[in-house]
Amino acid sequence: MENLFVIGMLGTQEILLIVLAIVLIFGGRKIPELMRGLGRGMKEFKDAQKEEPEKKNDQTAE
Repeated sequence: MENLFVIGMLGTQEILLIVLAIVLIFGGRKIPELMRGLGRGMKEFKDAQKEEPEKKNDQTAE
């Protein structure tokens, strides 16, 4: 809950500063690659969460 409060306090200037720092650290060419990797990781995590209850139900049916 505290994380949402901190994010809510960020203004436009702070967000721009964070984005600028990311661009300076990783470079403009690496950012799409990093975002693709992040998206894949999130998708795999969601898929793993969906599979877990199915496995538990299959084991109890036996």
